[in-house]
Amino acid sequence: MKRFAHTVYLDLRLQLRNGFYYAVIFVVVASGSLLRQFPTERLSGLMGVILFSNLAVNTFYFVSGLLLLERDEATLSALAVSPLRAREYLASKLITLSGLSLVESSLILLIGYGQRVAILPYIAGLVLASLIYTLLGLIVVVRYRSINEFLMPSMLYTGLLNLPVFTLLLNYRDWPVYLHPMQGPLLLLQAGFSSLPGWTLVYGLFYGGLWCGLLFILCQKSFRTFIREAS
Repeated sequence: MKRFAHTVYLDLRLQLRNGFYYAVIFVVVASGSLLRQFPTERLSGLMGVILFSNLAVNTFYFVSGLLLLERDEATLSALAVSPLRAREYLASKLITLSGLSLVESSLILLIGYGQRVAILPYIAGLVLASLIYTLLGLIVVVRYRSINEFLMPSMLYTGLLNLPVFTLLLNYRDWPVYLHPMQGPLLLLQAGFSSLPGWTLVYGLFYGGLWCGLLFILCQKSFRTFIREAS
């Protein structure tokens, strides 16, 4: 437990050193100020979509950048001979970046929305979406050697991950959309701001949690291969 807590502390320091928190402050101020220009009644149906669309940067892209940075600094080579387990390393990234997303989104709400939110669906949807984004970022980035090589194809990945946003805005409700891994978390986020049927909450929690578990298993396998190659 002490080893894991130290890993979380080091991740927080690394994120601070690389300016992640300054970027978050900028996004909070800019987004919150922009949202204040719109009537609250117009925002209530869109807040889930807005927050969901904002998650990619400080999950998918932040974790990808961190992994490539740590490989270039030979941190991953040291990890290969340390007692730290792959699942502990990955869990630290998931906790710190999901926590960062939760803080950022909550501050945006506080500044730009200021209305009551159904807190449990909101937190569940935000955390599940953050975890899936982060895990997929880890799985994808191990296939690339540099951030420049990664950036162009990353747009395709994030576009695919955001498909439920477009289907929601277009009011497309047929069953194929419910197979998408991000559909459950997005519905939970929406439930934080508008009333949805109870079955959507159960579906969102179960399906989002299922994808998190499957992706974590895949992520561990991909990461072990990445560690061997980095060593």
